[in-house]
Amino acid sequence: MAKEISTPTPVPDTAWLARGRHVGPEPEQDVRRNLIALKAAGVLDDFLDLDPVEAARSTPLHPRDESADPGPAARRVFEARWRVGGDVTVRAQLTTYDGESRRKGKDGDGVDWVLAAEAEQVWDGYWPSPALMFWPDSDRVAWDQDVVEGVRLRTANQLPKDDDELRRRLRECARQSWFLHVVVHEAMTPDALGQRPASAFLPPSLRHRVVEHRATPEQAQIADFALKRELKVRLPRGGGVVVPTEMWGRDADAEQFTVRSVFLDGSTPTELLDRIKEFAALPQILSADAEKALARLRGGWHLLTPDEELAHARIMVTRYAEALDAMTVSRDRYREAAEAAHAALAEVHGGDGVPRPPVSGAAKGDGSPLTAFTKMFGRFRDPGQGPQGQ
Repeated sequence: MAKEISTPTPVPDTAWLARGRHVGPEPEQDVRRNLIALKAAGVLDDFLDLDPVEAARSTPLHPRDESADPGPAARRVFEARWRVGGDVTVRAQLTTYDGESRRKGKDGDGVDWVLAAEAEQVWDGYWPSPALMFWPDSDRVAWDQDVVEGVRLRTANQLPKDDDELRRRLRECARQSWFLHVVVHEAMTPDALGQRPASAFLPPSLRHRVVEHRATPEQAQIADFALKRELKVRLPRGGGVVVPTEMWGRDADAEQFTVRSVFLDGSTPTELLDRIKEFAALPQILSADAEKALARLRGGWHLLTPDEELAHARIMVTRYAEALDAMTVSRDRYREAAEAAHAALAEVHGGDGVPRPPVSGAAKGDGSPLTAFTKMFGRFRDPGQGPQGQ
């Protein structure tokens, strides 16, 4: 029998997904301040700050998916709504979680976060980044740590000096990260302009989905060997490569996304940027965790517009009316059964409260009081047990 192979589910082209870690002292306060400022500036239509228990108990507009609950490790749930391209509405949900160490009662490792956003049409990379709707656009707020330790957005991450550590980092990035990863080899040590990451030149919505790694001039061979061994791609001297991961381009043609020369002099690395954009346009695989994040956004949405609130009220009125009708029908059936039982008892007692002796076998028929009484209560008797006395 041939083994059935399931096709991976792609991320919808209307969605924007990210997962990272905040390593500062007050992550939720950083989010609140940014949301308040953006709403005051008219960037956001509205936002909502929910306790996870409140978010799980409240009733959303659409039927709730079982995976829509944020889970026991959740700290806060934030929702925000804004418009792009004139009248295209974007809905986004940011959930913060205690890191593994915090859940075990230990210090450190920051607060994890998951961000899911969805637009009413295909996502445009030149729209504002959803990350900056929740997190402040400041280097002083360390919200941009990847879940892989030692890896950040918005900067060029130097690969570890130790060979085993280098391979471990590449392997973990490929398996755990939701971001797109690029590795660049420095042909010579760059100056301050050359240290600027390539992601700084990308369109806004793509900028916070790309992590850049740098190999020093002396790491050319070890970085190339590690990439070949772990990810089946090659790193040219002085060049760069977009690497495949579990969520991004797992079956991509490595040669197509390899750049032979990347000039780190502060100029725009046009060829590398083109390869990154092409790679980002590939179908992104919807992992189990990403699917849950999207389900929470769709099935656990609470920040309603006035029209949605009206639709929600109508839905609730309909549900209550249906429940009331069901209760009324149940009550009427119970009353009818009770009245029939009283009538049967009255017939057995002859209407005067005095029991009548059983009718002889010749006179007993289907219309006798005893038969009527027996039929009325027959449903409460074991269907496999015959009448008493047989």
